[in-house]
Amino acid sequence: MRQVIWALIAAAFLAVVAGCNRTDEPRTIQGMNESAPAAEFKPAPTPNPQTSPVAVNRLPTDIVAEVHGVKMTRAQLDADVKKRMAALSPSLSPERADRMRGMMRKQIIDDFVLQTLMLKEVTRLKITATEGEIDAALAEMKAGLPSGASLDDLMKKNGINREQLRKEIALGIKINKLVESQKRVKSPPTEKEIQEFYRRNQDKFKIPEAVHVRHILVAKKDGENDEARAIRKGKAEKLRQQILEGKDFGELAKTNSDCPSKAQGGDLGTFTRGQMVKPFEDAAFSRRKNEIGPIVETEYGFHIIQVLEHHQARTQQLDQDTKLRIAGFLKEKKKYDAFNQIVGQLKEKAHIVVGDIS
Repeated sequence: MRQVIWALIAAAFLAVVAGCNRTDEPRTIQGMNESAPAAEFKPAPTPNPQTSPVAVNRLPTDIVAEVHGVKMTRAQLDADVKKRMAALSPSLSPERADRMRGMMRKQIIDDFVLQTLMLKEVTRLKITATEGEIDAALAEMKAGLPSGASLDDLMKKNGINREQLRKEIALGIKINKLVESQKRVKSPPTEKEIQEFYRRNQDKFKIPEAVHVRHILVAKKDGENDEARAIRKGKAEKLRQQILEGKDFGELAKTNSDCPSKAQGGDLGTFTRGQMVKPFEDAAFSRRKNEIGPIVETEYGFHIIQVLEHHQARTQQLDQDTKLRIAGFLKEKKKYDAFNQIVGQLKEKAHIVVGDIS
């Protein structure tokens, strides 16, 4: 269940997310170009025997790691790996399963070291989490679960009971408080920092060319002959002619289209290049607004396409909304940087011994 605690830390420190990579900075600026890479960021280095007080292979064979006297046994490691492997697809090849098993063993040890260090630090500083704070985090966790999933499902999958879950969440809250107590996190991003980020990261504010399209699809069927295909194309041509004569596009889509989008009158929403099959994309990006052009054939069938809006590529302006998003991103980045710095400092002073985990 350590993924839960690190997920709480990783996404604004109180939200459930899928991963548990603690040293990754936020990858997107919400509401902007979500496919853009994050600015360069160098996480705190992982200690190794040459550069930090981490000893290797100096433990009894039944112990795989020790941090300030707190030990993880080989039996604990094996049980955790077995539990995680059970959650993976049974169709994994033996070679890939072996690779995954090795990665998991290392990840579990990393989690153990990090969690032990952070628990010792928040205990030393007498940082606490109230029952109300834990309840609020649990409520937020429940709200973030996928549709149909429950907290009981989550606990069962991770082999943890409610008391253990509350302890994990409490640690996450304490770590959050530790991070937010850092001076660099307390100060909000300045106007200068926001403008500098915008200036140095113009690629993140590129909004690609996009079109808003609706269509009617007369679908092909596997194995049908040329005559059957010609009949379907003829149906599409008749529907197109009805639209040209004034019939409502949306109503014809609802009653005649073979695409699930018919429920929305054929509306496919807005998309950029590379999201549709090539003939459909070429037609959509070359048509004038509201034009009903020739029938377009794709592997799916025959399409009547209408472009409702065409947005040219542009750069998002540094308006108030953009500034707020950048400020939010920079605030989260400060948290990640502060967290990494704390971890780095604790590792430098720690007595960590890692044994043979193979």
